[in-house]
Amino acid sequence: MAPNAVQPPKKPEPPKKLQPPATPLAGPTPVKNTAKPKPPLVIPPVGAGNQGGGGGGNSNSPPSPWLCADREPQPDRTASFVEYLRWMRSPDSPQKDGTKVQILQIAEEKAQYQQRLQQLCDRTQAIAGKDNTFQVKCPWRIRVGGHRGPESILLPAFDALGMPYIPSATLRGVARTQAIRERMAAERVGWKEAEKQTARWFGSLDAKGSDRCGKVVFLDAYPLPNKAGLKVDMANNIWKWEGESLPIYDPNPNPFFSLEEPTFLIGLRLVNNCSDAKILDQVKAWLVTGLQGGIGSQVNSGYGELIRAGAGQPKDEFFRLEFTLQGQLIHGRQKFTQWNWNDRRQEWQMRGQPDSEVRPIAFKSMLRYWFRSFTLGVLPPEEVQRWEAQFFGGINPKQWGWLRVEILEGKVTQREPSPNHQGKNDDCGEQVGILVLRYSPEAPGNRQQAISSLFKTLTWMMFHLGGIGQGARRPCYSRQNRERAPWYRGSTLYPETKDSFWNLPDTIQEFKQRFQQRLQEFYQALNQVTQLAVNPRSPLQVGQVTSNRWSEAVDRNCRIVVVSGQNQDKPYALNLLHQEFHNLENNKNFDQAKSLCGGVQRGAVPSPIWIADLDAYQVVTVFGATADPRKNYLNLLRQPAQIWPMT
Repeated sequence: MAPNAVQPPKKPEPPKKLQPPATPLAGPTPVKNTAKPKPPLVIPPVGAGNQGGGGGGNSNSPPSPWLCADREPQPDRTASFVEYLRWMRSPDSPQKDGTKVQILQIAEEKAQYQQRLQQLCDRTQAIAGKDNTFQVKCPWRIRVGGHRGPESILLPAFDALGMPYIPSATLRGVARTQAIRERMAAERVGWKEAEKQTARWFGSLDAKGSDRCGKVVFLDAYPLPNKAGLKVDMANNIWKWEGESLPIYDPNPNPFFSLEEPTFLIGLRLVNNCSDAKILDQVKAWLVTGLQGGIGSQVNSGYGELIRAGAGQPKDEFFRLEFTLQGQLIHGRQKFTQWNWNDRRQEWQMRGQPDSEVRPIAFKSMLRYWFRSFTLGVLPPEEVQRWEAQFFGGINPKQWGWLRVEILEGKVTQREPSPNHQGKNDDCGEQVGILVLRYSPEAPGNRQQAISSLFKTLTWMMFHLGGIGQGARRPCYSRQNRERAPWYRGSTLYPETKDSFWNLPDTIQEFKQRFQQRLQEFYQALNQVTQLAVNPRSPLQVGQVTSNRWSEAVDRNCRIVVVSGQNQDKPYALNLLHQEFHNLENNKNFDQAKSLCGGVQRGAVPSPIWIADLDAYQVVTVFGATADPRKNYLNLLRQPAQIWPMT
């Protein structure tokens, strides 16, 4: 540690509240349509079946979520979400995406399970016996099993009456897998041999005598009443590899159902011809350990962990860090608001309201992004794709992944300002939590030390390169001179720790050395894990760079610099970037402006520039920095200290 190292800078006070405008905020003037009069906005009550019918709605009323216009469904309050989805609009409706959000939210809010779940939990206790049941709590969300419903909605596993649950076969598989893994570690044998050794408890067709049959009965597990937690969730695959070519930016949000913070009642019992209580105790111990390791889908992304009261810290954890996030925050699903008529497009539209939520998958996705960016500069794309899937998981080919990312005690401590003029005096949003990194069961033991070093260093760089969630490429700042929402833009991550690993020096030259030290540690760990030749001193060139073309890779064409400077409303580097952007727009160079700050016109393009505000200085990452307008922006920065390429 450098002698002049100091503790991490204190979080600055949130940006000053905006002052009320001198004149009332005027909305945009609607475009008149002489060919067709604008239909009146009539928002029907939820479930209004006579508003537009089973197709795409008519010109005078918002589209209905229901399949039949003349027969509005009236499901009983105890009906499950399946009943609501059964009446969903035809999939060829022009408003199908908005309808999907609307119908899922209706099912989430209206479906009630308490009475039925109480009966099912009572049944579990009656069959297993009170002493043979126990409860496990999910700290965040869980997706077990699943069905593909209308519009390819991913649904949780549910029984014949539509109750979400964990099938008994899943529980048996969890306990059996845990038993096999423990036998493999204890006896130093392979999977098949360990599987044979567990036949005494779980049975096997290859075994002889009584070991052919399992000794323990697993019962279906249901959530406790009032804690079912059925919630609309969201998956969004933002970056996609196209074969072995570079990944492309292609957001694809899809809503689905998961269970939020449920508590399950687990019931086991011995088969009728077995009275050995030790067998039941051993299987229960395996099941408890296996459930804590996570079940269902996306286990490595924070889903599926089930913890019994009194359980200790997982042995596979290797890193944790408390954090605070300020700015536009991390969002989950979009909540349904209402249908609005678009005069220009002559169609009904639904613009959802973002739901703030501390999501571990957002941290995992950001780690994945920076891993890909840094490795593309030193490894061929096919190797990057291979090792990205090895660490983070993949679908084609299917891989589990070696890294698990979780968030503990995640919560929103300050909501974002209201998305209208009334929110201009609100404080900026804030989220807090504890980031936890763990090895997955697939992580090889002989590489775990290098994996730990790799991701500890990558996490440090992630915190000092940008934010997370919406607005991650800009630091949090207040739109003091603007009179429209959102009032706060950007995202700033703060590590809440006194660990010397996170101490920051005072000057930009010392910070440059510190960052380059972290880069060296990252690439050394990458070399140890992959056994590939990695030379950051001689970076590769990824693709061709032009004014409107670049690769989001820390390669020969990328520049990472640190600059100091102050500005009244914004960090110096961000203020200069916005000045250049507006200069280009004022000169009608719209393509150049988009190539500097990104945009959504004629296709969404993320900004090639990241800025992180570290209080005393700012870190600026510029992809494709060898071509204007990005090259010109770099030349305008005052006395930058170059971190990358390393010299």
